[in-house]
Amino acid sequence: MVRMVKNMPPISTMAAKMNMARCSQVNVASSVKTKIVAQIKVADEVWLATALLHRENPSREDFTLKEIEERAAEEELIDERRRGVYLHILQHCVANRPPNPNDYRMLYQTRPKHRRLFRIGDSHNPQRQGKITPETDEIPLQYAYLLKWYEDWSRSQVERAIHSDPLLALYGSGKELWADEHADEYVARLRAGWE
Repeated sequence: MVRMVKNMPPISTMAAKMNMARCSQVNVASSVKTKIVAQIKVADEVWLATALLHRENPSREDFTLKEIEERAAEEELIDERRRGVYLHILQHCVANRPPNPNDYRMLYQTRPKHRRLFRIGDSHNPQRQGKITPETDEIPLQYAYLLKWYEDWSRSQVERAIHSDPLLALYGSGKELWADEHADEYVARLRAGWE
């Protein structure tokens, strides 16, 4: 038995209205997404693109400027390409170049036209004291995992560099020579026979 409700529009009209409501919700959601994504800083966009390249290519030490720029465009964090992306890759985010005008330390120049993510312990221009990674609340949520990945990656890269560097491998060697004697007393003893 079908019950008719007074003043109820036909089902096809109701379905159309429901579909329009669903579409408007999608439009609102996509405009919110666009609004959030449009607020991402160019430097953070560059960092995310470079971090993604490192994760996708773990055996590679660095990437060309063009590769980083293309990866940023591929990620579509904004609706259109920003001209500033290339400048941030080239200069603004590079720790071992003079600040111009930004003092970020997000990337590191390994050789001409090649960059990698900056790691704690890398040499950098002393005038650059800016941020190394994006803030969690300044990037889209789906990329937050990259911050934890970076922390682990950076630490393991530094440890590997220490173990493979012959000078750093000498750290602590010879400490048994003056383990029982203060350094000043040791030097005084060595100099005692000079006169």
